[in-house]
Amino acid sequence: MHKTRKTKIQTSSKKIFVIYTGGTIGMKPNDDGAQVPVPKEFISRLKSIPQLLDPELASKHFPNLDENELVLSATGCLIVYKVCEYDPLLDSSSMTPNEWIKIAKDIEENYENFDGFVILHGTDTLAYTSSVLSFLFEGLQKPVIVTGAQLSVFETRSDAVDNILGALILSGCYEIPEVCVFFANKLFRGNRTTKISVKKLAGFDSPNYDILADTQTTIKLNNNYIRKPDTSPFRVNTNLNTNVGILTFFPTMTPSMLELFLQPFDGLVIRSYGSGNVPSDQPELIQVLKNAIDRGLLIINTTQCLEGAVSGIYQTGKILEDIGVISGYDMTPEAALTKLSVVLAYPHLSHQERIQMMKSNIRGELTSNHSYSVT
Repeated sequence: MHKTRKTKIQTSSKKIFVIYTGGTIGMKPNDDGAQVPVPKEFISRLKSIPQLLDPELASKHFPNLDENELVLSATGCLIVYKVCEYDPLLDSSSMTPNEWIKIAKDIEENYENFDGFVILHGTDTLAYTSSVLSFLFEGLQKPVIVTGAQLSVFETRSDAVDNILGALILSGCYEIPEVCVFFANKLFRGNRTTKISVKKLAGFDSPNYDILADTQTTIKLNNNYIRKPDTSPFRVNTNLNTNVGILTFFPTMTPSMLELFLQPFDGLVIRSYGSGNVPSDQPELIQVLKNAIDRGLLIINTTQCLEGAVSGIYQTGKILEDIGVISGYDMTPEAALTKLSVVLAYPHLSHQERIQMMKSNIRGELTSNHSYSVT
């Protein structure tokens, strides 16, 4: 019986590559009481948590593991995971496109050697990172799950253990070939996710798309909402146009304010009122937008509301469509911004092709009948 058990474990093990970028999940208070990332202590902390390391299993079946490799068994699946700690560790508010590209390249480098990937990330910009990765990866056939925590793993009371464990199990034991966010027992599509709370453990939601999985007392996958594997060869696009921004409309905005804001950008996401409305009784404001579009600026219209979509059902929203503003439908601002950054950096696309690509559903980021692919 023991030999049969040993054979089963060895043949069913899954290898997961974990990238630890920083964030609250691994912070400790400094001398002033402020939470800061602490280098070279995170893996030791993981090893002290029984749910995240089975030392008997590791020594018995994997005696030659490196110090940054850990073993756990859950839901009938054995997971061997390797933790790569970034240097420096960053609060997520300090994440930039350079870090996005580094994460993407590290996954590309390790793609063939692992069955899934987990990214441990601060929560503030987590939705931007999960969104941009979905657009940078082409031909993705393995799970890439981004998670973090509202309370540090070094604290006695923390959500970090459940989030790490859930991300490891879902990436190692299930076929989910897309970039996701796992938080508070729920798995979301990465480019449909936004942070909704700084104080609740359920800090993230996917307002315009159903969850992909629920991990309460049992693990339930909603397979109808999970993307089918992309059978094209895996490829990572590392080109980004960073001359993009987000502008939220507000009642005291003037044409001169808007004109000044628009000047440095190649692409802009606007967050308009309701279902996509801006003041229609201010022609000077509309003219500023039209002038920017005429000079080649791509402007994407999203709603300030947490739920719902830009629809153009009101005259004030229809005016934007008439001057060439692109409807973002029900994209989150995070998805719209990062998609715009990727689309503007694609080589050899015409201006009209970029517009069509922004309107189209390329990674499940919006509800649309249109699809677009780059060959």
